[in-house]
Amino acid sequence: MSEALQSLLDLLDLERIEEDIYRGHSRSAVVPRVFGGQVAAQALVAAGRTVPADRHAHSLHAYFLRPGDPGAPIVYNVDRLRDGRSFTTRRVVAVQHGKPIFGLSASFQTYEEGLDHQAPMPAAPDPETLPTGEERLRSYPHLPAETVERFLEARAAVDLRYVDDPPFGDFGTPRDPHSQVWFRTNGKLADDPLLHVVLATYVSDMTLLDSVLLAHGRGGWAVGDVVGASLDHAMWFHRPFRADEWLLYDQQSPSASGGRGLGQARIHTQDGRLAISVVQEGVVRVPREH
Repeated sequence: MSEALQSLLDLLDLERIEEDIYRGHSRSAVVPRVFGGQVAAQALVAAGRTVPADRHAHSLHAYFLRPGDPGAPIVYNVDRLRDGRSFTTRRVVAVQHGKPIFGLSASFQTYEEGLDHQAPMPAAPDPETLPTGEERLRSYPHLPAETVERFLEARAAVDLRYVDDPPFGDFGTPRDPHSQVWFRTNGKLADDPLLHVVLATYVSDMTLLDSVLLAHGRGGWAVGDVVGASLDHAMWFHRPFRADEWLLYDQQSPSASGGRGLGQARIHTQDGRLAISVVQEGVVRVPREH
């Protein structure tokens, strides 16, 4: 296991300070606020700590309410909304400086047999044939060295490989609003299913709005031609998967309007199983010229 991955796992291992109350801390991000994937993953950890081990996360719905302060701890308050025969529901509110910054509802279910079908896996190249994240980032001379290092530090726990140039690599001309990345953690994880769901939640916020930027030829936050932030985030976990094995994140944007952009995605295992569906809306604004 890489040192960066162990550091991330330590970050997600929340401190229990009271019944159904947990405390977490933050790490560096590409933007000067708490990374949305981090707070979503920590909130899911807090919810999962209050659920029996035989019930696995099958969905989450979250709202980003305020920018998080990376220099202050985050307190996660868990409400036990429902404990049914098959489903368990939890609500989590993340608080900083006395105000909620994030809210999450998560549902957990015992295993059941049932109807089974899925959308086919899209075509994508073998991840081992693609440049690593570091190789691709360092190949763009227009990116400041400081920006490259911030990206690499923020993503050091994950092997994330773009199939095509990301928005910040090739911008200025609109492209098809479709983006693919392969990802896996930089090291093996324990067999705990919640841990793999939490790590996928963490990564899911890294690139989902890229397709919005592609549609308008924008490079994004790395080059400063848009400003924005996540507004809400939803995930459905369909089938078991491992976050330490290759996952294909196939992303597209059907709409952008009113200063907001929508991203939709499916995550498949390398052998073609549909593991996760994801939808996110974010603020995407063009900076005003002075």
